Amino acid sequence: MKKFLDKDFLLSSDTACKLYHQYAADMPIVDYHCHVSPKEIYEDKKFENIFEVWLSGDHYKWRMMRANGVDEKYITGDAPQREKFQKFAEALPKAIGNPMYHWCHLELKKYFGYEGILNGDTAEQVWQLAAEKLKAPSMSVRGIIKQSNVAFIGTTDDPVDSLEWHIKLKADDSFKTVVAPSFRPDKALNIDKSGWLEYISQLSEVAGVKIDSLKALKDALLKRIEFFNECGCKASDHGLDYMIFTPCDDVAADEIMQKGLKGESITKAQAEAFKTNLLVFCAKEYKRLGWAMQLHYNCLRNPNSKMFAKLGPDTGFDCIGPKESSEALSGLLDCLYSSESLPKTIIYSLDSSDNSFIDSLMGAFQGTEIPGKIQHGSAWWFNDNKQGMIDQLISLANLGLLGNFVGMLTDSRSFLSYTRHEYFRRILCNLLGGWVENGEYPDSPQLGEIVKDICFNNAKRYFDLEGK
Repeated sequence: MKKFLDKDFLLSSDTACKLYHQYAADMPIVDYHCHVSPKEIYEDKKFENIFEVWLSGDHYKWRMMRANGVDEKYITGDAPQREKFQKFAEALPKAIGNPMYHWCHLELKKYFGYEGILNGDTAEQVWQLAAEKLKAPSMSVRGIIKQSNVAFIGTTDDPVDSLEWHIKLKADDSFKTVVAPSFRPDKALNIDKSGWLEYISQLSEVAGVKIDSLKALKDALLKRIEFFNECGCKASDHGLDYMIFTPCDDVAADEIMQKGLKGESITKAQAEAFKTNLLVFCAKEYKRLGWAMQLHYNCLRNPNSKMFAKLGPDTGFDCIGPKESSEALSGLLDCLYSSESLPKTIIYSLDSSDNSFIDSLMGAFQGTEIPGKIQHGSAWWFNDNKQGMIDQLISLANLGLLGNFVGMLTDSRSFLSYTRHEYFRRILCNLLGGWVENGEYPDSPQLGEIVKDICFNNAKRYFDLEGK
């Protein structure tokens, strides 16, 4: 029986061990999609206890606690932080088979040197150990990023954001990690959702454009796109409840927008048409600037209306959405490809049954600008577990070109989540090592280069990254 979390954790063959330890382990990290705070990076935030750095804002952990029947006061409520941590520690042992169990112990081992097992009985020991370790300079935000060997961080930012902290970070030569904004214009597109009209007013003020028409809205978005580009933006990100593509010309889209500006109700079909028009417009600008366009879809947001009203969005109450027609994604790519305006595109579906469709569709729209122009994004959210990653990798290998994959991301709000890259790399090396051991691929020097490419080099090339 193997020891839990030993140096060969998740590696089940000699070839897998060689690939991980010799090629993957020490590669820098490109975390091209996450939700960490650039302000906290610039200010080099320090944490007083493990709750602040580990549990605060992490809805993955919140969901696990709720599944254990923990009262909300110990999750998002006003209970003392030590008591919240205790409740989490008591729930964690039940997470057998859940990546949360692996992530937590990888983080405890890497950042706090803790070799034990977290549970209700050891919670106090871990709490005290973490409090002491967090006093070290290496455990400030910048210290964590540095010791994690992170070369690039792509945050998620709204068009109205001032990007103040990105500008300051870009000018700070003492910090070598590149931190870039990613353009996420969801609120501008979501004409059918509460708060759209108020958001348009805010965007109007920030962009210095009176937004009273579709053209004015596009002018405002274009100004913000250019501003983001000046601040080093490499990618956009679109969070879609489901994939949409309802062709709509500017006249029809403007008519729909006028209804929205008057506060009139918008039908689902009208909303899809309006969003499609703006999505195509934005994609053409991304193509012009060389950005990557990220499309996240098939998420059912906030199905628990009572808790949404109480806590708001992004608090751990989303789920995998109902499957929609795949024709929409095909239609969007075809529209952009036909007009020679298809940017580099990374596609993520929260429904893992879409893997084969995405991987086969990509082959119809690849381009000569860069190897792997159209990417199947890493196993996302509810799929970023061991089996989800394996399934995504195998599907991509079967139907695409795995050697050009841009690899893992954290999609996290925690600065300790960089061990998710380690988790992914171990799974990747074990999969490839198994193929080699089974005689399905030669044990050649090129194998190590493929590993290094997927871990770092492909993403560096894809996002056109340069260090400071």
